[in-house]
Amino acid sequence: MYVLINYPLNGSLFDFNPSFLENSSMRQLLLSLSFLLLITTNSQVVAAENTLASMELKDTAGVNHKLAAYKGKWVLINYWATWCPPCLEEVPDLVNLYDHRKNKDLMIIGIAFDYKSTKEVVDYVDDMLMSYPIVLGDDGIAAQIGTADVLPTTFIYNPKGELVKIKRGLITKQYIEKIIGVAK
Repeated sequence: MYVLINYPLNGSLFDFNPSFLENSSMRQLLLSLSFLLLITTNSQVVAAENTLASMELKDTAGVNHKLAAYKGKWVLINYWATWCPPCLEEVPDLVNLYDHRKNKDLMIIGIAFDYKSTKEVVDYVDDMLMSYPIVLGDDGIAAQIGTADVLPTTFIYNPKGELVKIKRGLITKQYIEKIIGVAK
């Protein structure tokens, strides 16, 4: 959903007068909002800065993935949803990369968010021939890995287990290979 807000080019929006800060209630409100923004931003950064060592995920097949076990490989954690057109578009590239590199230098884990039922996700995964593990996302997973403002969002970890990139929006094989290198 997009919201378009039109502001006039003349008027109070561009006639900044800091006298409103003299009002103690307004000053307190602005300080409170600034503090809230700071806390929210920091908590998202802390979650996203976690290394793979502390993360464990259970996929739809019941397999536990201790992400520390993938040290030495690049790890892509891809947030997606069944209703998301860009998510649908990126699946073939992710499947291709996973199928060709899973035994070499890459692990991909898809995390489905905003779904109605487990069956909906499993059916979608089967229809799309998604060969990489799929996890059902929830608040606990978002707290471990990081939140996403948009879907798809992909978290890319280097072979040392360090987060090196958060890509919001559609991701392609070419984009990933620019970061991790082309398979030999």
